[in-house]
Amino acid sequence: MPSKKKTFEENLQNLEAIVTKLENGDVPLEEAIAEFQKGMVLSKDLQKTLEDAEKTLVKVMQANGSETELENNG
Repeated sequence: MPSKKKTFEENLQNLEAIVTKLENGDVPLEEAIAEFQKGMVLSKDLQKTLEDAEKTLVKVMQANGSETELENNG
């Protein structure tokens, strides 16, 4: 059975919980590494979601109706 895709807000809460757990420092090294890896995956997913949302908003807000993509100047 396919799992339901979590919302941005759910993923953000999960990432915040991982960060809090790691900041407290009361987890064994192996668990800390596993949690860090989960956090990195969540962070990348959240960043992609934000980038996609930004591109969508730019397209919607184009006064001339064109669908130009954002340029990455970084």
